[in-house]
Amino acid sequence: MKEWKTCQLRKIQGAITARKRSPASAARETAADLFVPPSSIQIPQEAARNYVNHQMQPADVVAAVSLDTSLSLDQDFTQNKQLLLNAINAYSGEQGQGFQAGATSTTNQVEDTTSFTADESEYNDLNTDRELFAIASISKSLSYITEKKSLLYFSGGIQRDGIENQASLRSAINAAVRANLSIYSVDSRGLQAISPLGDATTGSLRGANSYNGAALQNNFDANFNTQEVMATLSSDTGGKAFFDSNDFSPAFERIQRDTSAYYVIGFRSSDTRRDGRYRRLSIKINRSDVKLEYRPGYYAPADYQHSTKEDRERQLEDELASDLPATDVAVYLEALYFRTDDTHYFVPVSLVVPGSQIPFVKGGDRDKATLDIIGEVKDPAGHVIAQARETVKLSIDQAQQVRQKNVQYSTGFNLPIGKYHLKFVVRENETGRMGSFETDVNVPDQRKVPLKMSSVLLANQRIPAPKKSDNPLVRDGQELVPNLPHVFRQDQHLYFLYEVYAPSHASPAAAAGQDPGKEAKTAKNPNAPVRVLTSIEFLNGSTKAFETPVVEASSLNVPARDAVAFQFDVPLASLKPGLYTCQVNVIDDAGGSFTFPRTAVLIRDATQATPPAAPATPAPTTATPPPAPARQQ
Repeated sequence: MKEWKTCQLRKIQGAITARKRSPASAARETAADLFVPPSSIQIPQEAARNYVNHQMQPADVVAAVSLDTSLSLDQDFTQNKQLLLNAINAYSGEQGQGFQAGATSTTNQVEDTTSFTADESEYNDLNTDRELFAIASISKSLSYITEKKSLLYFSGGIQRDGIENQASLRSAINAAVRANLSIYSVDSRGLQAISPLGDATTGSLRGANSYNGAALQNNFDANFNTQEVMATLSSDTGGKAFFDSNDFSPAFERIQRDTSAYYVIGFRSSDTRRDGRYRRLSIKINRSDVKLEYRPGYYAPADYQHSTKEDRERQLEDELASDLPATDVAVYLEALYFRTDDTHYFVPVSLVVPGSQIPFVKGGDRDKATLDIIGEVKDPAGHVIAQARETVKLSIDQAQQVRQKNVQYSTGFNLPIGKYHLKFVVRENETGRMGSFETDVNVPDQRKVPLKMSSVLLANQRIPAPKKSDNPLVRDGQELVPNLPHVFRQDQHLYFLYEVYAPSHASPAAAAGQDPGKEAKTAKNPNAPVRVLTSIEFLNGSTKAFETPVVEASSLNVPARDAVAFQFDVPLASLKPGLYTCQVNVIDDAGGSFTFPRTAVLIRDATQATPPAAPATPAPTTATPPPAPARQQ
């Protein structure tokens, strides 16, 4: 183990944290006294002013942060004393709306009242978590500064409810240790006189507790509990806690002394495991007149390969909930819709990941890789109404050009009419790199639309599927694989799939081509025939390059969904390479309605290497079907 040490003078880089409360919150203060009352904030304010005016040195760089209804950076790091004084003077119990503790106390002190008091212990746990999360956020924001840093934390006490806040406390301490941040906790309540009868914030006690010492012990316990978390934060991060004193200036002096001059001792560990575990260190000296204060360990670097299953799953869930998208892996997504009944639609979702983004590992005569995919659908209120989670294992022949292929994953959701937000996260499990894609999806309400139609699906692959499947993308035992970029080659076939719902039923006379006379042209009889006409045109600019024959449907071929499904197989050999506008013509002749949706299609020369996407499912390789004329199924 190689070792070296240097002695350097460091400037103080600290943060003063104060809390603002409203008068209403002071009125509801419990015996636990978790938060700073308006009167108590004046003492740390005066100590902070004294530090800025008389103790602050030119090398000191200080920031001011407060926790009210949210975490706020009131003054960024600066050496300007006037800016710091302005931030300190802004803290007042008369300003801001603080969040106060609930009425439920963890002590045995009970007010002399028969009124109902709601159990608000979970609310208190949430408040404690918020304070600890705020400390963790400050630590993470300071981790980019390499020097030793100090956080002077003023608080009216933090009370932990058993193990409910254990994870939050450990997270805050870990974040501070990783950021080389020492926390100096100060109880802003100062020196307190604890009475067995309590103070004016609680009602009179019942029973003999106030005479046998039980009430006094409860009050001592409550005060100790509120200081225990602050003491833990300080001791575990290399700082110091200051309790039961009305003089706060020693806290500022201690920070200056601890950070004005210190040794930086480094070493290179012989343990090369990147498992992220905590490793203990011990530093000893041969001088009895020197006192050592140091952190007893450090966290080893961590990589994806050494993370546990729980950590990997948490990583996916955190990325799914994050507002900042991951971009290490390119992900492309498309969502369509097909009606299942009047108010519900099946929304097929396809994701494409370029093969060049996936590091395949050689195993035997196959190249192997694993992808983790997680997704969710949220309604406008932000509620998760549908989820998807799957681990996809890929195994490809070495002879294939893996990097020139795409990997495609397909799933689907049954959703009611409405607007939704869709997000998917993909992670490759060799290096742990992730990518995400999110978009808004509108499931339309077509109940009052004259001609009801699904999305138009374009594909160049079909894979075997169960014949008895309720998936609208499955026709004749073959499932169409959507082509997301709409890019095709001349040697491929372009498959179209779309559906027309609840078409108008023609009267028998109209169906026979006779003049209906006084008889209505349409009939409500569900057994009556329909008359739906459709064709597909390829437009190159304003010139029609190709058009399929017109297909006429006279009956419902998907009666379970009251739909007429059309599937076209268009060989592209006769079309020249280029960009086309593809127009789908649909006419409900019996109802007198029509629609002409359009989409762009790029056709490339057959010699250009544009391999199709490989389905990310354990399915056999798709065989290209023989050329067939356009048809209606």
